[in-house]
Amino acid sequence: MSDYVLELKGITKAFPGVKALDRVHFQLKKGEIHALMGENGAGKSTFIKIITGVHLPDEGEIILNGVRTQINSPKDAQRLGIAAIYQHVTCFPDLSVTENIFMGHEKVSKRTKRIRWSEMHEEAKLLLQELGSNLDPRTRMGALSVAQQQIVEIAKALSMRARIIIMDEPTAALTARESEELYRIAEKLRDDGASIIFISHRFEDMYRLASKVTVFRDSRYIGSWGVKEISNEALIVAMVGRQITQMFPQRRTEPGEEVLRVEGLGKTGYFADVSFSLRRGEILGLTGLVGAGRTEVCQALFGIANPDRGRVFLRGEEIVIRHPWDAMKAGIGYLPEDRQKQGLVLDWGIGRNITLSALDQLSRRGWVDEKKEAELAKTLGEKVQVKAQSIFDLASSLSGGNQQKVVVAKLLTAHLDVLILDEPTKGVDVGAKSAIYNMISELAAQGYGIIMVSSEMPEVIGMSDRIIVMREGRVTATLEAANIRQEEILAAAMANQAIS
Repeated sequence: MSDYVLELKGITKAFPGVKALDRVHFQLKKGEIHALMGENGAGKSTFIKIITGVHLPDEGEIILNGVRTQINSPKDAQRLGIAAIYQHVTCFPDLSVTENIFMGHEKVSKRTKRIRWSEMHEEAKLLLQELGSNLDPRTRMGALSVAQQQIVEIAKALSMRARIIIMDEPTAALTARESEELYRIAEKLRDDGASIIFISHRFEDMYRLASKVTVFRDSRYIGSWGVKEISNEALIVAMVGRQITQMFPQRRTEPGEEVLRVEGLGKTGYFADVSFSLRRGEILGLTGLVGAGRTEVCQALFGIANPDRGRVFLRGEEIVIRHPWDAMKAGIGYLPEDRQKQGLVLDWGIGRNITLSALDQLSRRGWVDEKKEAELAKTLGEKVQVKAQSIFDLASSLSGGNQQKVVVAKLLTAHLDVLILDEPTKGVDVGAKSAIYNMISELAAQGYGIIMVSSEMPEVIGMSDRIIVMREGRVTATLEAANIRQEEILAAAMANQAIS
């Protein structure tokens, strides 16, 4: 018997114009949680698709339980006990939990050919209980949180008797508490003999769960190590190919005059009595536990949701914002938390995405000047250092970090004074994070006032001049970032009363 339940040797996969995997290797033991890490574009997604039968490798071999195997389709992978759970859950939102769990392998009566609903509901309930969940299997899938949907996806894998489970960025959209619950489930699966490939950009996921880590870079296999055998610094070098000596850039500019002031902003059921000021060249961190109301405040400032009370002053004059277009005309831009759903048209090219908010500048009598549009897109794409072959590449073809840069470039088409960046490094790798931090710092140096929403405390401390902490829709502290400790931010995020 082989020591490994899954081995990939010399796997190569090429698409027109790009080699997605170049002779990569991977080994997975029974009852092991094995982290797979690398920058966006390192080949991790193609690797998953090879294992799950979406793509066939051009070269190399797959060995399953010591036997050379060819996985020709997702149905083959399912039959062989391989399942994948993705960051963006691929579910049927209008169907029930039970229907999602048994989709494609429903229990059907041999005699009547009818679906055995009672049996399926009961088995779905048992599968969920096995994962520590008391979800009603008759609940509509779309009514569940992301964390609950992922539990249903894991239950679906168990219903197909999967023994190799791939988890692709499962914690990216989860709160700290939800992540802990996912960790508990992953550890239970491991203890029950399942093998897990855990793909993540978060080092805390790897340290919390995995016993081994493999790194891909530029479509190649770099190496495998025991998690306790490799330092954080060495792991970063393996992932990005260089040493990142300083993650957060040095700030040399002093903030200027006040550009934005918010007084007593409130929206019933979401946030209340939110007040703060922002100066030119300042990065104001806005943090707190998920659900604190940070995004809702930002959306109110950008006109996505209208507040019930409060006043907003821009450049010393009171403004009323009823619509995002009002905010953009006044000089406020917004980078949304979900870049794929709210920030980009994925089936459009990079250039068209960048210029989307500037069509009035580029058109005359209803016709867009395509030459002028291409020049503007190229200039702004280069300014934020988007890595692509041309501005005509689809936004969907870019890595997460480069997609984020395109959204920022789109903001720069307008004459803005304030940039609101909601979780600007969410779901991007360590190398892209460093590039985005430098970009934000440069924008502040150019005189933009920046509000940066983030759940990552090192990021908030490393990037901000001042930090506003929220809890349950209220500001509990305004802190100077210099010499602040994470414990102080956490205490403020959990405080009941405002801290001065």
